[in-house]
Amino acid sequence: MASALSNLSNILIPLIVFYIVGYGIASGVRVYETFVEGAKEGLKTVVSIMPTMVGLMIAVGVLRSSGLLEFIAGLLRTPLSYLKVRSELVPLFCVKMFSSSAAAGLLLDIYKKYGTDSYLGMAASLMMSSTETIFYTMSVYFLAAKVTKTGYTLKGALLATTAGTVASLILACYV
Repeated sequence: MASALSNLSNILIPLIVFYIVGYGIASGVRVYETFVEGAKEGLKTVVSIMPTMVGLMIAVGVLRSSGLLEFIAGLLRTPLSYLKVRSELVPLFCVKMFSSSAAAGLLLDIYKKYGTDSYLGMAASLMMSSTETIFYTMSVYFLAAKVTKTGYTLKGALLATTAGTVASLILACYV
């Protein structure tokens, strides 16, 4: 079955590309020139958001190496224990809001220390898949799209991330 799906995807992707190019040609669009213009715009966007991305990566690196996340987890250990929540997940919760790749590093640390099939491994895996990189997404995409009125975006994103985390903790108990 996996081989059939792999073969199907190997066939579908080129077919989709050929369909798009063919449709563009049939519609009278100068396909190559349009592609080059889009690539130029994409590079301009990358250059404009690069400082934001570098700043976020540096901030996450400083947070991880400073020990601040572990300190916060230690402070929250007792209150979280009343809720039956392991404080080892606090750094992952915090970092995931800024960077998925840095959070993946923390996830691997949890796997190495506690195992992939442990409660912490399952909860961390579920948290990774049910939460978003809020600050990265807001800073990079809103900057690129020149969005200035964010309204309730941050509040809604924090609420959704909290809901995803709570659901992850509950589901990990039953997996």
